[in-house]
Amino acid sequence: MKIDLNADLGEGCANDAALMKFVTSVNIACGFHAGDAATMLRSVALALEHGVAIGAHPSFRDRENFGRQKMHLPPEIVYADVLYQIGALAAMVRTKGSTLAHVKPHGMLYNQAADDVALADAIAKAVHDFDSSLILVGLAGSELIRAGERFDLKTRQEVFADRGYRHDGRLVPRGETGALIDDEKLALAQTLEMVQHGRVKSVRDGYAPVQAETVCIHGDGEKAVLFAAELYAALTANGITVTAR
Repeated sequence: MKIDLNADLGEGCANDAALMKFVTSVNIACGFHAGDAATMLRSVALALEHGVAIGAHPSFRDRENFGRQKMHLPPEIVYADVLYQIGALAAMVRTKGSTLAHVKPHGMLYNQAADDVALADAIAKAVHDFDSSLILVGLAGSELIRAGERFDLKTRQEVFADRGYRHDGRLVPRGETGALIDDEKLALAQTLEMVQHGRVKSVRDGYAPVQAETVCIHGDGEKAVLFAAELYAALTANGITVTAR
């Protein structure tokens, strides 16, 4: 059994370098919700220094709300914006002698694409048209994963170590009770349950099925690096190989 561990990079978090010891993939902000050209280039160099897979982390154009504001844009605008962001990061990766591995949308773009077929298709088409060998990362069981399959892309189904889940396998929206798991032991137990048994306990009752191929670790918490180390250790102690491949 194997699992990928991913974290977002280049969003102004002080933990970026420390997290590199425990993740196998990173998603680099492309300027629309956080970061800028210089930050992107530094993040690429940091990722390459630690040998982790590099992905683009495109967003709605929403720096004021860190990409968490709900938007309703025409699919052609979403397509163009995602293509633009992928291209910008890919150019920087290429100057460092490497290649982009995946694309994972950020924030509300990610969340809306989990249920909105047209939005999911716009993202998947942008990834496909830029480079059909790229992996599209999306919420496990979501429309974004299905869109990737429609466009013949490799997909990677994502679960979250520290987020609450509803009975349908969707994340509890931020701001609602149960959206975030602050107890590290509960987050560790939830992750192992998802990876080993393909299910997650909902914030109400019962379990929802999930297919875990990559686990997102948030790097902005006070104990983020400590939790990342504990999660890596727990996975390997249970015979799970942590790898992006």
